[in-house]
Amino acid sequence: MTFMLASWLSLSSTSTLPSQGHIAMMLQRLALCSSLRSRSLQANVCPRFARAVSQAKFPVTHSPGKSAAHRSELRQAKRIVVKLGSAVVTRGDECGLALGRLASIVEQVAVLQNQGREMMIVTSGAVAFGRQRLRHEILLSQSVRQALHSGQNQLKEMSLPVLEARACAAAGQSGLMALYEAMFTQYSTCTAQILVTNLDFHDEQKRRNLNSTLHELLRMNIVPIINTNDAVVPPPVPNSDLQGVNVIHIKDNDSLAARLAVEMKADLLIALSDVEGLYDSPPGTDDAKLIDIFYPGDQQSIRYGSKSKVGIGGMEAKVKSALWALQGGTSVVIANGTDPKVTGHVITDIVEGKKVGTFFSEVKPAGPTVEQQTEMARQAGRTLATLHPDERGEIICRLADLLTEKKDEILSANKRDMETAASAGRLSQPLLARLSLSTSKLNSLAIGLRQIAVSSRDSVGQVLRRTRVANNLELEQITVPIGVLLVIFESRPDCLPQVSALAIASGNALLLKGGKEAANTNRILHQLTQDALSIHGVKDAIQLVSTREEVEDLCRLDKMIDLIIPRGSSQLVRDIQRAAKGIPVLGHSEGICHVYIDSEACIEKAIDIIKDSKCDYPAACNAMETLLLHRDLLRTPLFDQIIDMLRVEQVKIHAGPRFASYLTFSPSEVKSLRTEYGDLECCIEVVDSMQDAVDHIHKYGSSHTDVIVTDNEKTAEQFMQQVDSACVFWNASSRFADGYRFGLGAEVGISTARIHARGPVGLEGLLTTKWVLRGEGHTVAEFSEAGSMKYLHENIPVPQRFPS
Repeated sequence: MTFMLASWLSLSSTSTLPSQGHIAMMLQRLALCSSLRSRSLQANVCPRFARAVSQAKFPVTHSPGKSAAHRSELRQAKRIVVKLGSAVVTRGDECGLALGRLASIVEQVAVLQNQGREMMIVTSGAVAFGRQRLRHEILLSQSVRQALHSGQNQLKEMSLPVLEARACAAAGQSGLMALYEAMFTQYSTCTAQILVTNLDFHDEQKRRNLNSTLHELLRMNIVPIINTNDAVVPPPVPNSDLQGVNVIHIKDNDSLAARLAVEMKADLLIALSDVEGLYDSPPGTDDAKLIDIFYPGDQQSIRYGSKSKVGIGGMEAKVKSALWALQGGTSVVIANGTDPKVTGHVITDIVEGKKVGTFFSEVKPAGPTVEQQTEMARQAGRTLATLHPDERGEIICRLADLLTEKKDEILSANKRDMETAASAGRLSQPLLARLSLSTSKLNSLAIGLRQIAVSSRDSVGQVLRRTRVANNLELEQITVPIGVLLVIFESRPDCLPQVSALAIASGNALLLKGGKEAANTNRILHQLTQDALSIHGVKDAIQLVSTREEVEDLCRLDKMIDLIIPRGSSQLVRDIQRAAKGIPVLGHSEGICHVYIDSEACIEKAIDIIKDSKCDYPAACNAMETLLLHRDLLRTPLFDQIIDMLRVEQVKIHAGPRFASYLTFSPSEVKSLRTEYGDLECCIEVVDSMQDAVDHIHKYGSSHTDVIVTDNEKTAEQFMQQVDSACVFWNASSRFADGYRFGLGAEVGISTARIHARGPVGLEGLLTTKWVLRGEGHTVAEFSEAGSMKYLHENIPVPQRFPS
């Protein structure tokens, strides 16, 4: 049942108004009907909707009067107004409603309503719905008349009269509301319709009645659906702009939504349109950029385009309404409600604080936005790429010197981070170990950075291939930087100087997003990095993202970032791989490394390799997680020594299914053979042969690093040839899978991908190539059958570009 509030709200001020008692009585009856229906329909709610509601945790307090300073604060929004523009609700042909789009919006509103929020909808669509109905009626009427007049089945071509908008609105209001009712019924949510005009806000009595009615509906968990009463509303007054906090002319649904949001002290106004948000120039123009956050003082820098063909407001009206609502204490987001890729979650994404559309804020941050940081990094990165290799090497060596010169400041900052993390108790022991820095770690970092400085001589601008295509037409393939890198890392501040040095050596711009647990350490290390960059005027090439940007939001900057490199937990990597739909991700989601002990393995080698692979640094991605034993080793001295060593090292053993079947009293059986423990734990499983070990690794491994221990060279070579992993070792610890130990100086991560870069990714993995062709007015037409030129395609020796 949908409660159709009487149109007394739209009557003249001389009309008799219902009493407050009469209104309350009607609303109580409506609440009873809503409660009864809710219980009867509860079993029919769709599973996705039920999950969204059950997983939500929302405080039920409402604190109006102050707009949010940051998107993350929108999660606390209690009272929300959703404005649906004509372009959102209406089909492309302007006759009828976009039903699928409207259904997804209704579901999101119902989800938020059932989380305990107070939702209100300001909707367009009555005119379009009515136009569809009236056209249908006119066509039907004309066809009947023509059939009677002509006595034939064939109908002449019929022309439709121009339909007056007020008549369309009158014919469409009831149908529009019936549609909303049917859709919200699927989610056990009750709705109520309210039609308003300008007079209802300027007449004090009507204004109080409207306010009282809306509050009562919200109290009873009913979604008010509000629209201007277009059947009686006068045409919009030209140039009647918003004038201060207390005066706003209701000339379209944008101004209605703003006025309503302020009147009801709403926390958030979401205005859905047919564009992604507010651009600095008309969308579609060459230099148009979406504005993430809009501040009241920025309106002079905006150029507005044309209005939507189905609306009467336009973006300029939306911005003015948004600023008026913002001044009244309501947060505002303008976003796209028509894009099928986002419509199904645009409202819930906004409420979750995700970077969607344009967010209006009165609080301007002290520093640059992440978009501005990215642009600064790109510009400085292009200059960095043009420096002579010796100059880039000087920057890296200076950073290495600063790590040792400023070690006291670095360790002091790291101590503060360690103390904060320990007191919070949120980090496991392995993560705390990653967070910790020491003098020896800083010294090792400095050594690695100097190695990178040496290798940087042969990086950017290296000629890989030269070809004489024809006489005086020469082609070169040369190395160039990838562009702008985004490196996201957790609990490892030593990652910052390593990755920075590799970015400098390869001429790449770099955005760094570290975990908040290492905020103090990251800050001082980034400051030192910029100090080093300053010696050649490229300070801005490396930026530390210190704003409260969500990782998912950073992954959406597909037009600004060229490659994402995650450094952290497998969950972090998986989340980034899912979120980065338009940006390549270099990395691995898991480090499930195996060590296979063959039947012909040396006891001493096996013990040492197992101990080092598991116990040297259990939290590392290249630590052993599964130990595979040849069946012939069971109940041998080697087997006993392995078990004794693991017990002494306090490694918790999980038995694989086959291993458990051989034991009378076995350790706890493993829950999954695809487990990355990241601690002093490992799985032991038994295999029948080297081939069984290879098959096990292919089935349960993560293509990271796998090891064979054997004295049989033929078996080892077969293993290394067959195992399809980024790193495959013979008689060596899995812990060697590291850029520093490979002589790369450092690494940005270990990749298990099959294109571009694989294994520990150092300097070369951060480069791509471009082709340079030098001619003297050559044209393709000269190489046709009748032309005077012929292709030679001769290889030319590659010279050394930068002599020592």
